Amino acid sequence: NKPSLTALQTHLLLSYFLAGTLHKPTIKAEPSSMVSSGSAVTIWCEGSLDAEIYFLHKEGSQKPWGTQTPEKPENKAKFSIPSVTQQHGGQYHCYCYSSTGWSERSDTLELVLTGIYYYNKPSLTALPSPVVTSGGNMTLKCVSQDEYSELILTKDDQKFLSSQNSQYIHSIMQYQALFSIDHVTPDHRGTFRCYGYYNQTPHWWSVPSEPLEIHTSGLSKKPSLLTHQGQILDPGKSLTLQCFSDINYDRFALYKLGGADFIHHGVQWTQSGLSLASFTLGPVSSSTGGQYRCYGAHNLSSAWSASSDPLDILITGQLRFSPSLSVKPNSTVHSGDNVTLLCQSPYKVDTFILSKEGADQQPQPLKSKFQVEEFQAEFSMSAVTSALSGTYRCYGSQDSSPYLLTQASVPVELTVSGDNRKVSQKALSLPEKWMPAAVLPDTPEPDSSVGLSHSGGDVWKVEQRAMAGHSGSSPPVRRLGCGREKRDGSKRPWVQLPDLPLPVR
Repeated sequence: NKPSLTALQTHLLLSYFLAGTLHKPTIKAEPSSMVSSGSAVTIWCEGSLDAEIYFLHKEGSQKPWGTQTPEKPENKAKFSIPSVTQQHGGQYHCYCYSSTGWSERSDTLELVLTGIYYYNKPSLTALPSPVVTSGGNMTLKCVSQDEYSELILTKDDQKFLSSQNSQYIHSIMQYQALFSIDHVTPDHRGTFRCYGYYNQTPHWWSVPSEPLEIHTSGLSKKPSLLTHQGQILDPGKSLTLQCFSDINYDRFALYKLGGADFIHHGVQWTQSGLSLASFTLGPVSSSTGGQYRCYGAHNLSSAWSASSDPLDILITGQLRFSPSLSVKPNSTVHSGDNVTLLCQSPYKVDTFILSKEGADQQPQPLKSKFQVEEFQAEFSMSAVTSALSGTYRCYGSQDSSPYLLTQASVPVELTVSGDNRKVSQKALSLPEKWMPAAVLPDTPEPDSSVGLSHSGGDVWKVEQRAMAGHSGSSPPVRRLGCGREKRDGSKRPWVQLPDLPLPVR
């Protein structure tokens, strides 16, 4: 004889196919449907006021997981799990019953257990930054050392977007998934985490990544970010990053690419009226290396400014070898010649970086090429001038850790002979980060000077001298000199600019 269905099983079966006479109940979990193993969770089922009994059903189970009468005067039932285990993970529905009939089944509640796999937590980063302009796009990258089938993203402890297949990335020898968010709005602000799981147990998740706060920014002017210690640093050296703006921001925040959150700092004001914050990061170590950005904000606004330009901080000596550096055709050349600096290494280098001692410009990176059993890169300089004379070094890095460098090459001295007082007129064009504190007078005055100040404390001075003997019909000629003077009075070498005809207005 075939076993007969009980009345309850019949009702449960019919409820999958027939709409009930009671309203569909709602189901939720408190404190969350994502629960760490061993913690407590409560499942609530809420239905019609005339419901007499509630049933909780777990997918894959042959019988109801539990039954409860509603708590009066409320129309909901409470199903408590004091300590969740792996068997509790899964999909749940609930039903309610009265003398008039059955309800439809509720929507699905997925109860997920986190922390099942706890050896290596994933990491979550925002690209290019956790501060996104409203309307812009953002990518969240989840990386794991473990080969999970899927990586999944949550926002404020709720599932966010669909899970993504875990892809192996050879350059970093780890697994990752990318989550794209288009047209970011203020609603996207919040706390994000990512987890990994295997397809055969989709409700058993790993430990979470560290939380990542996502912020939205307005359209206010971006601040500037700089360092006076240079971008290439030996371990143990001090490092201070300065974020500043001519906008009167009340606070600044510094963010390192791949970091979990901001470093916040209050504002001080310079004599020239700039808002400024100094972030001390030294003494530096390998963990200091990375790409940094800063943002400004007003106290009465939750939106951050646009991002500063990125600033790379590179740490030397992290790869235990040194490339070699040579000059072609010679280390002493004439002004106007072409020069090539060749950086080489028999060990794997993905990018070579050329640095000039004492120079303000950023280090020059160049992808390596493998030739004649060596990795190498050629840094070409056309029509050199005396401004390029100096001491050069090169370093190498690998794509798996682009901010960690080799030891320095042996330094090479480049000498450009010729009239070292003649430099290109382009030298008159100061970098954007230099802000004029005054302008040249309209008429030439002997031995006059005017300062152009940098917010970090250096002062540029432009000296002008009226050249005697010019006729009234020809424009007067001013001789200009340019140099830097620290606030403590110490001076740096002056650069003599060529004679320039500057007409009197």
